[in-house]
Amino acid sequence: MSDQERAIRTRLRRAQGQLGGILRMLEEGRSCEEVVTQLMAVREAVERAAVEIVAAHLDECLATLPPEQARSKANQAVKLLGRLG
Repeated sequence: MSDQERAIRTRLRRAQGQLGGILRMLEEGRSCEEVVTQLMAVREAVERAAVEIVAAHLDECLATLPPEQARSKANQAVKLLGRLG
């Protein structure tokens, strides 16, 4: 497993832990503002992981595929990233 994959897994595990915390917050009756703030943090963490995954895939494609296929994969990656926003 590469350092990049390890970092992505760590980020997603952290987001998973944050989700558990949010569930506890709901059970405790914490305020809407506190819960939504934590939900936004989880969303940001997941979006960053998605960007890192797409970037890693794109790096691999650019290094291993012929130029035309790499260009096609790059276009797909741009579309994927556009869906995040």
